[in-house]
Amino acid sequence: MHIVQSSTDASDLSSLFLPPDIQLLLVFGARALLQDPALFPHLRRLCPSAHIVGCSTAGEIFGTEVRDDSIVLTGIRFASTRVDIAVRQVADVGDSYQVGQAISQELQREDLCHVLVLSDGLRVNGSDLVKGLREHLPSHVNVTGGLAGDGSDFRETVVLANGDAAAGQVVGIGFYGDRLQVGYGSVGGWDAFGPERLITRSKDNVLYELDSESALGLYKTYLGSHAADLPSSGLLFPLALRLPGSDTPVVRTILGVDETQHSMTFAGDMPEGCYVQLMKANFNRLVDGAIGAAEVTRGQLERRPAQLAILISCIGRKLVLKQRIEEEVEGVAAVLGEGAVLAGFYSYGEIAPHGARTRCELHNQTMTVTTLSEEE
Repeated sequence: MHIVQSSTDASDLSSLFLPPDIQLLLVFGARALLQDPALFPHLRRLCPSAHIVGCSTAGEIFGTEVRDDSIVLTGIRFASTRVDIAVRQVADVGDSYQVGQAISQELQREDLCHVLVLSDGLRVNGSDLVKGLREHLPSHVNVTGGLAGDGSDFRETVVLANGDAAAGQVVGIGFYGDRLQVGYGSVGGWDAFGPERLITRSKDNVLYELDSESALGLYKTYLGSHAADLPSSGLLFPLALRLPGSDTPVVRTILGVDETQHSMTFAGDMPEGCYVQLMKANFNRLVDGAIGAAEVTRGQLERRPAQLAILISCIGRKLVLKQRIEEEVEGVAAVLGEGAVLAGFYSYGEIAPHGARTRCELHNQTMTVTTLSEEE
């Protein structure tokens, strides 16, 4: 596997350069830069036969650097692994499950070994998307990826898939062959506090009531002065959700609030009858969580070194760690070693299994690491 990276923080695209024999080009960048109509034609000229896939972000990862308002390109040429993509448009949040199904069906072939998915971050119910993705994939094939970001603005996110960047898109990248090893790990690092509360009224990913009281009103009480800055301040206080049949809670982040309906919209489902608990940041545990995710994924590569690591971390972690944000990326790099090229972005949701033998789930507030290592 040969990997080349290029980056720019300006609208001058001439500084971006890659060799023409790239098979897969990952593009992570600020929404305004990805929406430049000159971007995709320039990338296509650079890499005429590559699958060009990417999304808008809440921050870009380039090696051990965390950047804002930039474009980061990661070009990959495999020795024997093949890649293909499947793209669908989400017209309505209710389409999320069917979109996931369609993508997994299109990518399904006998030698499929992994799927990486990049999705619009605001128009999709991430839980339903993941359920649909799992529907037609065999048990040995898993899914990792994330939801696109838009900084802390939450206005619009875009996905790029062999064409101009557009809102409402979901793209799955299928990896095929028997020489590619894939590892994945996803760890949080937030502390729960306060009582558990029962979800008494919700619909899909919209939450109305906790313990038969207004969920938004209760949440604002806990946030105090931070409530004026919703929904962005909600990233600092996510909810831990206990799903039926699972011992490990998943974390849910607010994407929006509706004052007239007294509701909160989350990145994934908030099922009635489940319990939630408020969470808050613990700085050291956030960094330790990123390191833990890297250790988990490294352990799945059967002692082979990681060649490429795709890091997808939540915008909430970035808001907490602030100027020390690169510590979590540096922690991942230290675990994976100097030979691993790091690329990725800060997201509105992360997709990964809980562990090596579980199916993928939607997470929030985690660092998710996907590592690729190809036998030559």
